[in-house]
Amino acid sequence: MNYFKTAVLLGVLTAVFVGAGYLIGGATGMLAAFCLALAMNLFAYWNADKMVLSMYNAREVDRRSAPEFYGIVEELAQRARLPMPRVYVIDEPQPNAFATGRDPNHAAVAATTGMLDMCSREEIAGVMAHELAHVKNRDILIMTITAVIAGAIGMLGTIWFLFGGSRNSEGNNSNPLGAIGAIVLMIVAPLVAMIVQMAISRTREYAADRAGAEICGQPLWLASALGKLHNAAQQIPNEQAEARPATAHLFIVNPLSGRGFDNFFSTHPNVENRMAALEEMAAGMGRGGYAPAAAPAPRPPRSSRASVPSSAPPRRRGGPWG
Repeated sequence: MNYFKTAVLLGVLTAVFVGAGYLIGGATGMLAAFCLALAMNLFAYWNADKMVLSMYNAREVDRRSAPEFYGIVEELAQRARLPMPRVYVIDEPQPNAFATGRDPNHAAVAATTGMLDMCSREEIAGVMAHELAHVKNRDILIMTITAVIAGAIGMLGTIWFLFGGSRNSEGNNSNPLGAIGAIVLMIVAPLVAMIVQMAISRTREYAADRAGAEICGQPLWLASALGKLHNAAQQIPNEQAEARPATAHLFIVNPLSGRGFDNFFSTHPNVENRMAALEEMAAGMGRGGYAPAAAPAPRPPRSSRASVPSSAPPRRRGGPWG
């Protein structure tokens, strides 16, 4: 159902682009805007992981420098049948996490020290399973396509002005809306595109919640973490995210203080709704209707691993990041 919703929303976004592009700039303006947006977003797609990790001063860790945290991600990647992503830690008191990378072979996951200190091992496993679900679902690709179309819609007004309002060979404005109508459309079309873009982002969060719960096998681990992270994020500001609000959609919970409500302009679904969906999923699993997506891989000796517990209830303990 989430994939169907994503497809429908992408169809709506494409329809807005085609219609607005033709009305504002004709076929030429529409094509020029799309090509420019495509070039910009392709560059971002190939370099986004390096850019965002650099923005947040993330440091890469391995089995030696962060044995427990690295071990959690490693086992979850095995359960999800994904290549091992690069693992990063961000020195940031706000508890949060995100995934980036253009495909599963070039993925990276990052968690803040605030999350690793505040959450239990089980909650960390739930969060990182969610992030690996984004990698497995290729959500970076989906959001890049969305950004291409939304960015092109935003550029249509500029194209319209550059091409002189799409004048014909006789010097008359061929735009059927007229100048005032075109200006109104220039304002409305990007607004609609933004709303649809945010709706796609929220749909992918719900899908990642479900897939992440399937990867770790315990929906309540993620539900518990979401409540804890959301409450803390409203009290602990993330100055780097506040300075770069365009990156807010990457995080598992909204990192922008006081902006976590669920509305047309929010990149994240309401946390209570996400928790309720996970609790419903857990109840279904309790009736015997669920089996983990993959069996855990053979475990190395305890001295060299940090495994994900199989059934223990969440407990508070220090951060496992080494």
